[in-house]
Amino acid sequence: MATTDFPTLLATLDDAARGSGFDGVVSVDVDGDLVGARAYGFADRAYGVVNTVDTRFGVASIAKGFTAVAVRALIRDGVLAADTTVRGILRDDLPLIDAAVTVEQLLAHTSGIGDYLDESGDGEITDYVLDVPTHRLDTTEAFLAVLDGRPQVSSPGTTFAYNNSGYVVLALIAERASGVPFHDLVAERVFAPAGMTRTGYLRMDNLPGDAARGYLFDDEDDRTNVLHLPVRGSGDGGVYTTAADLSRFWRALTDGTLLPTDAVHDLVRPRETVDDEDLRYGAGFWLDLDGPGILLEGYDAGVSGRSRFDPATRVTVSILANTSEGAWPVIGRYAELLD
Repeated sequence: MATTDFPTLLATLDDAARGSGFDGVVSVDVDGDLVGARAYGFADRAYGVVNTVDTRFGVASIAKGFTAVAVRALIRDGVLAADTTVRGILRDDLPLIDAAVTVEQLLAHTSGIGDYLDESGDGEITDYVLDVPTHRLDTTEAFLAVLDGRPQVSSPGTTFAYNNSGYVVLALIAERASGVPFHDLVAERVFAPAGMTRTGYLRMDNLPGDAARGYLFDDEDDRTNVLHLPVRGSGDGGVYTTAADLSRFWRALTDGTLLPTDAVHDLVRPRETVDDEDLRYGAGFWLDLDGPGILLEGYDAGVSGRSRFDPATRVTVSILANTSEGAWPVIGRYAELLD
């Protein structure tokens, strides 16, 4: 199916959403002009607040793209370099990280450092519990307690392994090198210039009324993810945003608003083919296995979603759910249409 056959696309995604009991939003636009957006289910089950197309959703690892752009902006400014080794910035902190690990390796998931949230296991995403009280994780420096004591698992630059710790380390390095708190840095370098006025690192224990609560399960169990995730995320996740703001991000990124063209090309330069995902990986961004699409994807307790931008057609498709598994049936149907 051509990605511009919008009636078929919208009907297929709507059918998948309704058939799977989806809670979230599906949005399709062309260069910012909305083709269709539909919301499903509840943002707050206890109070019967329904999701709308303007609801802010937690997006987990979609935030890694924002971290990558902020770090690449510091590289452009000469504050960091791709080959900067992290030891000089970490100093005595996190001594088990190999002294040879570089910024580029962290961006590309080839650093080989130990991961505080290892996604290679067979357990459910809702099984994982942080070994530090979640309410203490409200700044990037606070994550040192989570990152510490995890041995290097492979030599730097030798092996691709998706790594959440790597992006928290990037946040820590960016904060220390720039002298700007990480959350403020991303707001200044990404959200503000992109016009993402409804995007930010919200505290999970103080969510505003327009933000969806994240539910662990798709059924009538109403437990939220507040005990599973840091109270305020860092470089690997924790952003709340809207489908419209994600479209603004894609356009600002590819139009040169956030970074020069060569820097953007470097971020989306394929570095690895990840067979079990049927995707390629750049630096902070997933890429179509065989196609033009650039993707950001998030998956965590109470969060699932994907946003895909086609630079050729300027089409953005965002599928955001406020449940752990809810987005995958809809994302799967969309992937089938692209094949």
